Amino acid sequence: MNCFKPQYTASAPAASAARKEALLPAGARMGTFLCGRLLQEGCDVKRCAETLFSDYHRQHKLDVRVVRIFNTYGPRMHPNDGRVVSNFIMQALTGKDITVFGDGNQSRAFCFVDDMIEGFLRMMRNPEGFIGPVNLGNPNEFNILQLAEKVIRLTGSRSQIVFKPLPADDPTQRRPDIELARQKLGWQPTIELEEGLRRPIEYFKSFVADVPPGGKPRGTVG
Repeated sequence: MNCFKPQYTASAPAASAARKEALLPAGARMGTFLCGRLLQEGCDVKRCAETLFSDYHRQHKLDVRVVRIFNTYGPRMHPNDGRVVSNFIMQALTGKDITVFGDGNQSRAFCFVDDMIEGFLRMMRNPEGFIGPVNLGNPNEFNILQLAEKVIRLTGSRSQIVFKPLPADDPTQRRPDIELARQKLGWQPTIELEEGLRRPIEYFKSFVADVPPGGKPRGTVG
């Protein structure tokens, strides 16, 4: 697999845009790159990393393990990391409307961090020398609307659910197939979503405690 993009000759408008971008501070250029390309190229970067690790294992006998991580949540997430679990909890705890994109029927499968770490440990210690790749995640699906309703109930919030247009690149389903992890590692998640949500809710409460009216929870920006 070629992990590098082919060289090409830029058109005049593209070359002009490149010259303008070169005048931006490095941080601004990086921000443009991350916002514009991270989602588009994230999968390619992961495939590239897997290929490189596999090549080192094959050519140099390097002992490696390759794990594909699916949606994970738990305490110590950043309150402003943009993930749906942290977004919903922070919106509920601060009494803001909970934002659901589309009709909320797109599904996700959330794995509690303790289960994920147990999967890592089993993968690292597996006696067969199994290097993967292997999916780690929780195969139990919930739609986004169900997640929002659970968060409101568990926090005792009066937040309302508001619906906004669904972004074009938002997948309708994310569910890992963990059969290989069951077979090779004897692993599967044990913590159900409702039980797992209670711990990050308690953790995030510390961010909204003693916030003055109109103030912002510590650790948040914008």
